[in-house]
Formats: sequence, structure tokens, C-alpha cells
Amino acid sequence: MRLSSMADYAVVTMSAAARHCGGARVSAGELAEETGLPLPTVHKVVALLGKAGLLRSLRGAGGGLQLARPAAAITLADIVEAVEGPIALTSCVEHGRHDCALEGTCCVQPHWGVVNQAMRGALAGIPLTDLARPKVNA
Repeated sequence: MRLSSMADYAVVTMSAAARHCGGARVSAGELAEETGLPLPTVHKVVALLGKAGLLRSLRGAGGGLQLARPAAAITLADIVEAVEGPIALTSCVEHGRHDCALEGTCCVQPHWGVVNQAMRGALAGIPLTDLARPKVNA
């Protein structure tokens, strides 16, 4: 499994925003400069993260972007789902998705839910605070 570029950019953007945590607001331009992402990309990512309730935008003097909740309460799973939708390795377990030629005869399909939950659980175990912290090489 590989994350889309947009999901990757969302993680990078949220990590940068988390480093401004504690009430400080940051502009999309500042996030673009800090992350090296193009400003139009940051705008797209910010819109998705805002819609998911992870970032909030405040207008006017002193406005800008800030985390919608504490960084410790936001997980990698939250960020990925904001861009990608529900975490699932296969589409056959999604309600309303019936595009598999093996549907009805597949003996593995009933087990994908457990696999998807394990994947989501692993990503949910990584808080944004860990992603925002600089990696120390030992």
C-alpha cells in the first residue's frame, strides 16, 4: 500500500502546523515555505483538512490557520482519512462497492475487515505530536 501524494502532503502540512501549536496561527504561505510545497497544493490540502475538522481557518487581523484540536488528539489515521477516505486495502468491504469479479465466491473477503482494522489501528496509534517532533538520529 502506498499513500497518495495528497495524503503525504497533508501529513507534511499538519506536521508543520503542529509545530505552531499553542494558539499560534500560521498562514498557508508560511506552511508552503516551511514545507517546500507549492502554495496551490497547500491550499488544496488545507481545504480537505478543514472539511475534516482537523484545521480551522480564522479570518481578519491575527487570522490564519491553526489545529482544530490538540496535536496529541490528531492521529495519522485522521489525516490520511481526511484525504483518502476510510482506510481499506480492498474495496470489497466498503458498503455499496461491488466491483470484484470474485464477489460471492471469495473465501478471503470476510477477513478483509480485520486486516483493514489492523491497518487503521496502526495508523491511529501514531499521534501528530510524534510526526511534528524532529527525528533525532542516535
